[in-house]
Amino acid sequence: MEHNPFATYRDSYAINMKLNHPKIIVGKRSYYAGYHHGKHFEDCVLYMDDADRRKDVDKLIIGKYCSIASGAQFMMGGNHGHRHDWLAAYPLDIIEEGKQPGKKFPTAFLKKGDTIIGNDVWIGYEALIMPGVQIGNGAVIAARAVVTKDIPAYTIVGGNPAKIIKQRFSDEEIQVLSDVAWWDWEEDKIREIIPILRSGDASLLKKYID
Repeated sequence: MEHNPFATYRDSYAINMKLNHPKIIVGKRSYYAGYHHGKHFEDCVLYMDDADRRKDVDKLIIGKYCSIASGAQFMMGGNHGHRHDWLAAYPLDIIEEGKQPGKKFPTAFLKKGDTIIGNDVWIGYEALIMPGVQIGNGAVIAARAVVTKDIPAYTIVGGNPAKIIKQRFSDEEIQVLSDVAWWDWEEDKIREIIPILRSGDASLLKKYID
């Protein structure tokens, strides 16, 4: 079995080592630090109870080297059985099916699309990620933020609903990081550039590549 590098750090663990759900896909080294809530990561992915038996359920896809704090939650498609564009928000097919079992009626369920988290994303304590959201590489989600819209790469957001606080680096630096995509490298090569990754200077990374 693959070594768990987080086994001695406050019950944190590499998520992909403990995944059982076919609709949750997580890249290497991404970890969950759930010691304050005492939950397995899959318990933080909501409304996916029967997704392994259904083909129409959206996926949760998380990239590599992501850091996910205790209590973060991912709201998936199963809760969207309510249409605010209809006169009645109530899922009326429940009433119809009760009188005519087996017959198909218009459903209030709307797919939101896969929820996609990029690489090297930091998701703070008790943040809530809503269905179908896409979060770019290197983004930071503040504690208890409610993410309802896509988040650009290397952007810090917070609040309810989450709003942009600032961009972590300049556009040029973000382009360098995106082009290099260090998270796709072999770990031996990543070890060589750890001092650079610990700095705030993307030009050093560009020099290393050149």
